[in-house]
Amino acid sequence: MTNHGAVRAPGRSRIGHARRRPRRTPVWWRDVAGVLCWVSVLVVIALWVSGRGLQSLASGPADLFTSLGRLSGLVAADLLLVQVFLMARVPMIERSYGQDELARRHRLVGFWSFNLLLVHIALILVGYTLRDHNNLLRETWTVVTTYGGMLLAVAASAALTLVVVTSVRAARKALRYESWHLLHLYAYIGVGLSIPHEIWTGAGFTTSAVARAYWWSAYGVALAAIVLYRLALPLWRTLRHGLTVREVVREGPGVVTVLLGGRGLHRMPVRAGQYFVFRFLDGPGWSRGNPYSLSASPAPDRLRVTAKAAGDGSSRLARLRPGTRVAIEGPYGRLTAERRVTDRVAMFACGIGITPLRALLEELEYRPGNAILVYRAHRAEDLVFREELEQLAGRRGITLHYLLGGRMRTRDSWLPESAWSWSDEDAIRQLVPRIEQYDVYVCGPDQWMDAVCRSVLDLGLPADQLHQERFSW
Repeated sequence: MTNHGAVRAPGRSRIGHARRRPRRTPVWWRDVAGVLCWVSVLVVIALWVSGRGLQSLASGPADLFTSLGRLSGLVAADLLLVQVFLMARVPMIERSYGQDELARRHRLVGFWSFNLLLVHIALILVGYTLRDHNNLLRETWTVVTTYGGMLLAVAASAALTLVVVTSVRAARKALRYESWHLLHLYAYIGVGLSIPHEIWTGAGFTTSAVARAYWWSAYGVALAAIVLYRLALPLWRTLRHGLTVREVVREGPGVVTVLLGGRGLHRMPVRAGQYFVFRFLDGPGWSRGNPYSLSASPAPDRLRVTAKAAGDGSSRLARLRPGTRVAIEGPYGRLTAERRVTDRVAMFACGIGITPLRALLEELEYRPGNAILVYRAHRAEDLVFREELEQLAGRRGITLHYLLGGRMRTRDSWLPESAWSWSDEDAIRQLVPRIEQYDVYVCGPDQWMDAVCRSVLDLGLPADQLHQERFSW
């Protein structure tokens, strides 16, 4: 373990660049977004009740299964739209929850929607079989081949099944990010293919004007959000700011920094700690976007990103040439100064997780001596930005702690094997005394972040002073 004490500066040096600060996210945005999601489900249930759904439950086994099947199908469809809306990059939702929490909620809502879809299919088929006094397999064939929109509904179910299967943790680990992202575009296909079935055979559409108005509005809002925030806004920002590659620098083993130039970047609502989805227009494969955090405080005419080769997208960074045009989506993320509570900052980074924290150390406001960085790496040569960090420490009075060594194998810990004699909590007490007086920022691999967060919370750090954003997919 290496301790690099800070050089105390007599005063603050000029760091970063003058920018128009984005507005602070209103705390009520999060509550409104959550309430609207629940209200949409309650509206769907109310429409089912108004369509004599409850009365059908007492009308015999066939109507019982059919009515419950319709309810589960309607709620599944509504949750599917909620799922799409959560990942539509709507600024109100993105800034309220953060991408890591949105991804978790998106996945949870998706699994509920899919499970209810399976329940819908099973109950409807059983209900129709009882009504027609038919064989289940024969009834299934009749429904699929003769009911309006059912073949498209089967295709929609297949597309959604593919999305759900690839969302399971084991499948995500086996897939490259680029492949996973491409497969998840099938969710949009599933939503689109399900609409004809609902219009042509759904009881709500065929019998209730109010239900038709609700569902057309819901589909319209979801479509508008996707077109506006996933297509139009990124295209507008790409054309407006005209980003191109200026320079490519190898930082270390497998780590590459790309300096991007553009115009009017001071008008973009971006802050240190955030990330963009980049598409480098350099040939085949340009359409696959990859998320990269800023590794320096954004300037009026340039941005900087740094990544470690971990897939096709990040590996191609080293081959970029100056002048390559860049398409962007973003900025995204909540790992910024906006949520700070105290006047002190302690940062825990592991590996390439130093990227957003290095940018934050440059941009955040703090007095000399009120910032600490704990940086975990396997070897000294794996310390990305070491020279920059030490220069920054000298100018701004940052205390640096380098923790070097392999992963600890005797217990689940954020410390290296060389620090086996320390407990996780004792190490934090030594490295960041009185940690409860700090805002703590954490970035690195998920398991390592879990260990750090568990330790600082056990030491009494208030939850609102812990800031993290996970970039796993």
